[in-house]
Amino acid sequence: MTRLHGECWVVTDGRAGNDRQALALAEALGLPFRHLVLGLRAPWSWFAPRLLPGGRFALPAPQRRGIVVPPWPAVIVGCGRAAAYYTRLVRELSEGGSYAVQILDPRIDPRHWDTVIAPRHDGLDGPNVLHPLGSLNPVDDAWLAEGRDVCPAFGDLPQPRVAVLVGGPRKGIPIDAAYAHALAERLVAQQRRDGGSLLVLASRRTPAGVVAVLRERLAGLPGVVWSSEEYGANPYPAAMGWADRLVVTPDSINMLSEACAIGCAVQTLVRAPLPGKFARFHQALREAGLLHGLDDMPPARQTPLRETRAIAETVRQRIAARNASRS
Repeated sequence: MTRLHGECWVVTDGRAGNDRQALALAEALGLPFRHLVLGLRAPWSWFAPRLLPGGRFALPAPQRRGIVVPPWPAVIVGCGRAAAYYTRLVRELSEGGSYAVQILDPRIDPRHWDTVIAPRHDGLDGPNVLHPLGSLNPVDDAWLAEGRDVCPAFGDLPQPRVAVLVGGPRKGIPIDAAYAHALAERLVAQQRRDGGSLLVLASRRTPAGVVAVLRERLAGLPGVVWSSEEYGANPYPAAMGWADRLVVTPDSINMLSEACAIGCAVQTLVRAPLPGKFARFHQALREAGLLHGLDDMPPARQTPLRETRAIAETVRQRIAARNASRS
């Protein structure tokens, strides 16, 4: 493994999906890091990640101290549009001293960063662009073992344990009461056929009506339906660690990527044509044998999709090559 030196800054806007990707990469790089959750003030927010004069002032004065002044980090990693502004800005202010890594398509020429990590379905090209199939995430054998250790009680539930990850509506992807009824109908039929238990986890985007339908339709079956901290700590890592099969709604690239990193079969229920990048992503997963329809008979196990460490090693090698060329 290529060794790096110095500090890494991780910049996000606080959205869970962006945090998860950026932090996963920072962990895999192996550098000590600071996580900075930053927003943008107008007018800089209107044009980000394009830089306007006075870019330092996009942050309120208390936040500017220690962020847009030296000493600069060896590496800065960002995920999301606001982060793209700061990764680009710090690269410029440091005169290239900070190696800038941007996760997700910044929507402008990627040459403004040292490395851009954009999934294949984004269709972004460039000599400095890396193309994972899915989203970066922390899932590996150690992460799954830790999840099982946190909640050993799930191990006592009858097998197969089916973890069900429920997202929320997006443009062109309705996740509503009708969808919840269709999902519940198939889950009940599977459980009657195969036995086992259901670990149903809602997200922050899941409508209350969807949760209500699932609670009603799945009542009496072994397992849990978790929807908020009102029902205790989020058992997501435990559910992933104990799952024998996963069912994931089609609306989240991050959820599907993490599900496909487990190594058990992943199924989804798609009830209408998916829009653009979601259709491309689903098709790529299906072609790789990583995603199956909820009415299909999936394999018991499949090769886990784990890309983060390989991406991190490529980034480390690029940083080392850049540093060597400057010495």
